[in-house]
Amino acid sequence: MPLVAHTALPTFQRLREEGQDVLSVEKAEHQDIREMHIGFLNMMPDAALEATERQFFRLVGAANPIVQFHMHPFTIDGLPRGDAAGAHIAKHYETFEQLRHDGLDGLIVSGANVSQPKLPLEDFWVPLTEVFDWARESVTSVLCSCLATHALVQYCYGIHRTHLGFKRWGVYSHRVVEKRHPLVADINTRFDVPHSRFNEIFREDLERAGLKILVESEEAGVHLAVSPDQFRTVFFQGHPEYDTISLMKEYKREVMRYYTNEREDYPPFPEHYFSLEVSGVLNEYGQHLRSAKRFGRKPPDFPEQFIFTHLDNTWRDSAKALFNNWLGRIYQVTDQDRRKPFMDHIDPDNPLGLQW
Repeated sequence: MPLVAHTALPTFQRLREEGQDVLSVEKAEHQDIREMHIGFLNMMPDAALEATERQFFRLVGAANPIVQFHMHPFTIDGLPRGDAAGAHIAKHYETFEQLRHDGLDGLIVSGANVSQPKLPLEDFWVPLTEVFDWARESVTSVLCSCLATHALVQYCYGIHRTHLGFKRWGVYSHRVVEKRHPLVADINTRFDVPHSRFNEIFREDLERAGLKILVESEEAGVHLAVSPDQFRTVFFQGHPEYDTISLMKEYKREVMRYYTNEREDYPPFPEHYFSLEVSGVLNEYGQHLRSAKRFGRKPPDFPEQFIFTHLDNTWRDSAKALFNNWLGRIYQVTDQDRRKPFMDHIDPDNPLGLQW
């Protein structure tokens, strides 16, 4: 399913340079292929804003090439932005008001950083719930990532996430527990998924609300669940969209936070991510950085290139297959008018199958 570069968003050119099929509007117009329009609500902080764009766009663009995909990034109020990110959004993002007018086939909602002890206290909570309320009436399927999952489950079902007391951080083995569900069709029954979070919603809480668990981990808990109607809302707690280097970048940020006294302890390694060889190099690096901090010296250069050449990606193929299944299901349940879902078997007063 090729992406269509219908705007000047830099992510399209970046994906072209990676070898991904991205069509110009002119080429797309000469193909007799149906369009689908997928919204992307990007709530990530400035440092991860464009990387998160690329990650989700990449997964959509890697799906089966029978549809042209128009991606529509937007954001909401209540998220602090610096000048550079604000300019990027102003130049390349669409507004929620415009997308609400035009309509979407599917919607992806990213995670976000939080600053308050409870989600409803966040400045973005009300704007986010307005998007959820609109999607309830207008979008065929909504896919939520991490914080968005926690927010929607709380908003719709009254289930609050639980702080783990530590950071769930690493790459964990998962297994498919509902093999007949179309979202996990033709996916390996065991595969890896990265996680990075302090909070969790547990299996028993999700099942009490009528949600169906599709994929879980003995170590990391539930990764993938769906709404009671089995499709209209898809919930991720993990991060299948992560790049190979995402956890390395996150680890590097935490090391620098230790050096600048933003955290007291030296960060542990993400679990099941670094090889023994990389761990040895990073242990030695940590000794040099602690010494530099103690004596007020400049920190040594982080061995990023060495680490990159020794990292494995054990989740990308399964992530592509899952997104392919999700997008294919949207394709199946929408008619030739890409804006209007046809689902006579779905309650028109509650098309997302949510308990409000």
